[in-house]
Amino acid sequence: MGGVNDKRTALVTGANKGIGFAIAEGLGALGFTVAVGARDDVRRKDAVERLRAKGIDAFGVALDVTSDDSVAEAAAALDRLDVLVNNAGISGPGPQDPATLDLDVLRTVLDTNVFGVVRVTNAVLPLLRRATSPRIVNVSSNMGSLALQTGPVMAAYAPSKSMLNSLTVQYARALADTNVIVNACCPGYVATDFTGHLPDRTPEQGAAIAIRLATLPDDGPRGGFFDDEGVVPW
Repeated sequence: MGGVNDKRTALVTGANKGIGFAIAEGLGALGFTVAVGARDDVRRKDAVERLRAKGIDAFGVALDVTSDDSVAEAAAALDRLDVLVNNAGISGPGPQDPATLDLDVLRTVLDTNVFGVVRVTNAVLPLLRRATSPRIVNVSSNMGSLALQTGPVMAAYAPSKSMLNSLTVQYARALADTNVIVNACCPGYVATDFTGHLPDRTPEQGAAIAIRLATLPDDGPRGGFFDDEGVVPW
């Protein structure tokens, strides 16, 4: 019955490749219009074309999560927003031994993985508040889990994900009386440029939990950290 304006829109940051692209593809297949957020003009255009070739309604949004101006312009370019997936993230240069950690490395990683999430989320929150069933999904990592302590020692990347998990809880608490549902997910150790294509887990497998959280029912969990198996201890 509804017109074209009833179509839900999802913004995925860092959506030009890897897990971000797979999340965009998965949401598009569910009928979302997908805003492909990416810094690189060429990669963004290529990602949009690849999604459209699969029959997905997609458009590109120039988005550098470390830039206040870029984020503000990206938010202004959107007419509506139902889902935000904060996927953009960097590992930072390694090794990251805490005893010899360059503070500039820590600042750089936090600027994308933590500050970037706050920048983007706050810029689009007014749009999300107007949606019927708005969802925010923060793509985290179990390397940020204080309980599991997985992966190599990475004294910039791992704490950035611990902080992202904590921020997720703060947003969920602040938005508890609204219809905005906020959660974090761990996609697992996926074969992407990020991991040097070492694991055999596909981006599509990694994207599944983010897609599930992006489409939670209105009585779904809030402020949680989930992977394919369920709740991740942290």
